[in-house]
Amino acid sequence: MKNKVIWLGLSFLIVAMMVLSSCAASGTSTSTETVTSTAVSTVTTSTSVSTTTTNTGTATITTATTTSATGNWWDSLGTPQYGGTMTLRINTNIVKFDPYYTESLTNIYSAWMDRLTADDWTLDPAIFAFQMTYRPSQYEAGVLAESWEFPDPSTYVVHLRHYIYWQNIPPANGRQFTADDVVYDYDRLYGLGDGFTKPDPYAVVSRFQDMKSVTATDNYTVAFKWATANPENIMETMQSNTVSTQCLENPDAVKLWGDLSDWHHAIGTGPFILQDFVDTSSATLVMNPNYWGTDERYPKNRLPYIDTLKILIITGAPTALAAVRSGKIDIIDGVSFRQAQDMIKTNPEITQITYPSPSTHTIDPRNDVKPFNDIRVREAMQMAIDLPTLAKTYYSGSCSSDASSLTANSMTGWGFPYDQWPQDLKDQYAYNTTTAKQLLAAAGYPNGFKTDIVVDNSGDMDLLQIVQSYFAAININMSIQMLDPASFSSYVITAQKHDQLAQRASIGGLGITYEPITQLKRFQTGYSATNWLMVSDPTFDAFYPKAMAATSVDGVKQVVRDANEYVARQHFDISLLQENYFGLSQPWLKGYNAQMDSISASAGPTLLFFYDARFWIDQSLKK
Repeated sequence: MKNKVIWLGLSFLIVAMMVLSSCAASGTSTSTETVTSTAVSTVTTSTSVSTTTTNTGTATITTATTTSATGNWWDSLGTPQYGGTMTLRINTNIVKFDPYYTESLTNIYSAWMDRLTADDWTLDPAIFAFQMTYRPSQYEAGVLAESWEFPDPSTYVVHLRHYIYWQNIPPANGRQFTADDVVYDYDRLYGLGDGFTKPDPYAVVSRFQDMKSVTATDNYTVAFKWATANPENIMETMQSNTVSTQCLENPDAVKLWGDLSDWHHAIGTGPFILQDFVDTSSATLVMNPNYWGTDERYPKNRLPYIDTLKILIITGAPTALAAVRSGKIDIIDGVSFRQAQDMIKTNPEITQITYPSPSTHTIDPRNDVKPFNDIRVREAMQMAIDLPTLAKTYYSGSCSSDASSLTANSMTGWGFPYDQWPQDLKDQYAYNTTTAKQLLAAAGYPNGFKTDIVVDNSGDMDLLQIVQSYFAAININMSIQMLDPASFSSYVITAQKHDQLAQRASIGGLGITYEPITQLKRFQTGYSATNWLMVSDPTFDAFYPKAMAATSVDGVKQVVRDANEYVARQHFDISLLQENYFGLSQPWLKGYNAQMDSISASAGPTLLFFYDARFWIDQSLKK
């Protein structure tokens, strides 16, 4: 379903981005994405769901499926089948089951809780394959929401479907989902009403700091009022797949138990019901027999297709990959080029899909302490790293050798891509140990210095050792301290106890593919969620309010472009490369066509409910 909006008082274009042109290794499959700018001018309320039956009883799930001979692009994916078990893996223990206590690395609650919107399941991947974190709004479709609009630039109105019901579990007992439920969720998270006066300290509150009120204007309409008149920012926030709190919990359960920290209290409107949880081991979910949803590609087919969703907690990548080889895991993402090549040798039948990493790998210096508070030191560290050689040798030419600033080079129309950099700026990122040593000497370190780096040990330790040798060549001797992902998050991001360098696995500070306006907060003074580099720069701090005050998308784009050049010239962060990752899936997993960033089960699957309800298992092939 395509939903378009009208913005009164200004003409905003919701313009998309992206196409990562990736050099994929032999034996992998690739896709190219192009995005066409779309002017938004009308409101549509059409829906791809073929029925509005409001049955709260024990609905019978269809067991026959629509033929695949529809003449649509998805015919090549085969005919959907019902039944079977899908098995995924996450790399950290599950410690929270309530979006009020959001834990982006450890949540799975999107498996049983729906969102207002999600990806357009009918969109041809040749147009946009949902492989980046940023979802341009013209490629979003309604889930709980049927349509949305802007009656004015600061008011986002959502029209809910009339046939949504909570899972038939006490105390919800299968009652109808209404606008009041949406209001309660947002009031609870952001202290806007329903007895809640303060924002939840654990939630991603900063992204919603300009939300003034959420009101149910009738049983199926919700009005979100914002302090700022910036529809681009509102759409980025409300439709973001990175905000786990977009999943809506059941108010009846919250009122009865106080919160939903106990997994036994998990209740949603989603396609799966949490049946069992074994700490540090696994979670088991079963199909919701009363789920309201149908397959947008085959509207006569009730969802989900699979009977059981099994999520295994496997911390180590080698163990997880061994489980893929043996057929115990159906799909895994975040696989490196080298790991993917090894898999080809042992399991050539496994499907491999290339997709861009959500950010560039970086070395993150604390900008508020010596020696890293000197820009000359940071520039010297950048010049010590030979990016072209890394791309050619370590990554075997499978990714670009270009450095990155704040926004990914591949986000077409946004940021300041490397090919637009002036030569003087490119020279600051070129490999040059002689100039690097001169910069260190000018900064007062003619003999270099010793330092340490705290790292998330689920990352690429081989790459880090190469960086260590590059630094040693200019007399920066870096020792490595490894922490598990949860400990790293607590030590570096939350407590900010590191006093030198840091590196978080798979999530660097540059080459971001997240929502463009959100990127402008990354190095904001005091923004603890991402600024563990402790940057405090008034010039950078001014970019976000300037973007929020912009009255057109072109104005926002100019601000993001200027911020990118400033970040590149200030060397807040040390750029490595934006590698390509691989998704591996078993040949019996069907319906899957490259939506890697959508099902990122290894890092908090915020669209887990959506895609895993629409994938299916080819039982005969699996046998």
